[in-house]
Amino acid sequence: MATTQSQMVADAYTRRTGRAIELVGVTTFGDVTKAHLAQLGGTGVFVSALRDKLIEDEVDFAVHSLKDLPTKQDPRFTLAAIPARHDHRDALVGPHKFADLAPGARVGTGSPRRVAMLSALRPDLEYVPIRGNADTRIGKVASGELDAVVLAAAGLTRIGRGADVAQIFEVEELLPAPGQGALAVECRADRADLIEFLGVLDDPRTRAAVTAERAVLAALEAGCAAPVGAYAADDGHTLGHTLNLTAAVVSIDGREAVRKSAAGSPSEAANLGRLLAAEMIAEGADRLMGEHSH
Repeated sequence: MATTQSQMVADAYTRRTGRAIELVGVTTFGDVTKAHLAQLGGTGVFVSALRDKLIEDEVDFAVHSLKDLPTKQDPRFTLAAIPARHDHRDALVGPHKFADLAPGARVGTGSPRRVAMLSALRPDLEYVPIRGNADTRIGKVASGELDAVVLAAAGLTRIGRGADVAQIFEVEELLPAPGQGALAVECRADRADLIEFLGVLDDPRTRAAVTAERAVLAALEAGCAAPVGAYAADDGHTLGHTLNLTAAVVSIDGREAVRKSAAGSPSEAANLGRLLAAEMIAEGADRLMGEHSH
C-alpha cells in the first residue's frame, strides 16, 4: 500500500513537472512489529523511520497516509503538499452487507474507532483485532477465519481490491479517522527549493478539511485514547466556501457517544476544529475517554 501510494504521488509530480522521481523503500517499526497498533499508540509508528531518512538526507521527501501522522507538528519538517483526497470512507469486505451478517459473526479490524462505531450499530457481532496488510486481512475472510473485515475504502481502491467491497459505510454510520483517504507529502522545513517544487500537488480544499479534522483530534488527544472520528468537507460553492465539520467520540463498547457538527470558513479551519472539540469536552467527551484509558 505504501509503495503504491508513493508511486501514485511520484507519477503525479512527474506528470506536472517532467522531473523523474526515484522511490526508496523504508521498512518501519510499524511494518515489522506484531503488537497491536492500539498498544503502539497508533500514530507515529510508521512515520519516524521515514523522518529519520529525511534528516539523514537519504530521501528528499516522504509520502505518508495523513491519518498516521502525529497531530503535533515537528518543527524540523513541513507538510509541503496535501494532494486532493481520495475516498474518505470505511469499507466492509466480505460476502455479505453489514446488516446481513448473522448475530455473533466475527468482524476484523485493527482500529478501536471502527470497533466502537460498529458496536454502536451492531452490538451483537464479535469484533476481532487484526494486523497485517490489506491482502492479509482480506485473506482471513477468504479462509473463513473471519466473516468480514473493515478497511479504508481509499486503500482498497489504491491496491486494486475495490471489487472485494460488500459495502461502503457513509459518514452517518461510521465517521472516518481524521485525515482518512488523504496523503501527506513531507520534507525538511529548511528545503525551500523542495517546498516550492512539492507545492504543485497541494489541494487547498483538502488541506482545509483535514486541518479542521486534525485540530479536533489534537485538542481531544490531550485526554484521549478513545475512538475519535472526524470529517470535514467544503460545500462546493465557488464564492464564500463554507467548511462543514462533524466529529464524534465514542465509548469503546459503542454505548455512549458525543457527536457534534459546526461550520465555518476554510481559512479558519484549525480554529473550527478546536472550538468543536471544546464543545465536545463540555458535553462529556473527555469522560468517555477517561473510561477508555484506565
